[in-house]
Amino acid sequence: MGKNDSSSDCIYMDYNATTPVDAEVIQTVLEAMQEAWGNPSSSYTPGKKAKELIDRSRQSVAQMVGGRPEDIIFTSGGTEANNLVFHTAIKYFWDHQQQQRHNSGSMDTDPMDRPLPHIITSNIEHDSVQLVMDNLIKEEKAEATFLPVSKVTGCVEVGDVIAAVRPTTCLVSLMLANNETGILMPIAKVCQQVKSLNQQRGPEIPRILLHTDAAQAVGKLQLDVLDLGVDYLTIVGHKFYGPRIGALYVSGPGKNSPLYPMFFGGGQERKFRPGTENTPMIAGLGKAAELVVRNLEAYASHMQEVRDYMEEKLLTVFGKDRLHFNSHFEGSERLPNTCNVSILGPNLQGRTVLLHCRRLLASVGAACHSDKGNRPSHVLLNSGIPYEVAENALRLSVGRATSKEDVDAIIEDLKQAVSEIEMCAAQSGK
Repeated sequence: MGKNDSSSDCIYMDYNATTPVDAEVIQTVLEAMQEAWGNPSSSYTPGKKAKELIDRSRQSVAQMVGGRPEDIIFTSGGTEANNLVFHTAIKYFWDHQQQQRHNSGSMDTDPMDRPLPHIITSNIEHDSVQLVMDNLIKEEKAEATFLPVSKVTGCVEVGDVIAAVRPTTCLVSLMLANNETGILMPIAKVCQQVKSLNQQRGPEIPRILLHTDAAQAVGKLQLDVLDLGVDYLTIVGHKFYGPRIGALYVSGPGKNSPLYPMFFGGGQERKFRPGTENTPMIAGLGKAAELVVRNLEAYASHMQEVRDYMEEKLLTVFGKDRLHFNSHFEGSERLPNTCNVSILGPNLQGRTVLLHCRRLLASVGAACHSDKGNRPSHVLLNSGIPYEVAENALRLSVGRATSKEDVDAIIEDLKQAVSEIEMCAAQSGK
């Protein structure tokens, strides 16, 4: 891992999959376990201490994304947060339909004759969005449009979003930054256009809600939910050196933006997410957010400097003709830490190269796709990367502690791995 991450000889370059927990976060979690072990709903000292920590963390997480403390709902992670948004959009649609029928005095129609809610997303989303949609479609609870990304920019086109809108559209959900290419989606422009559409809709048509999964963007980019214009934004702690819990930003939960709980129990999180709060992990998430607020500019600048250095070194060692940068798209911005690259040539599939590396710890794509076998990433294929290039892909994502010396070491590791593979192929006549 990076110099500050482990004493191991290995060098970690998979920070988009997960990050180590920051030392200050660990200390915060331990202190919460020792001093704030009480139930946050209790009136005695350990309970009050827990409540104070949760309130402070809510403020820190809100500040990190430019929201208000009351807009933050703590969840078990990004998957729950995303599911909560989709659950809410579907429930909101049916409640709106029922209210319209009540207002008009019309008789209830056969449920089979009612149009299903429609959701717009992209064909490069994380599984916690993609598989939710697949399940809703399978169970005939919703219809969906999976928008293709441009082969030129790697982005969803704003015009395609608007063209896909139907009278039954109740949600647009697009990731803020792709976890494999690092490409940033035009969320602010999409939100601006959709809000204009919402203003033109009559009261009989449901408002289109706006969600972005910002798992990869938090801790790497300056975020402001007001500038983005979203109703919902997903936050994932373990992507920015925090514990494995998450949060959902909701613009005025239950007031400005609907929010329907998936669970029922106590009154925690204003009944939107009941269950006794996980105080230590929430405290840790708050500390991780504090560090981002305090140090984001330095974090991002360092990661981009090291990432750019790595790409230059790759070109120097392998040459322009032997490389394809799958994360380079004309006119598009990307995360400061992400490099997706293919070393071109037969027998140099990404998994094969990594198996021959002695020090490099990286991946060929999203960790959540590890069960997909040897098929190349659907994100790269859907972004227009040719099959034979995509199957050679390596996702190299740097972190706060990654150094140029780490880069030098992994470039040498890759060079030796490629040489070994090509020598074995030559000897076997392949």
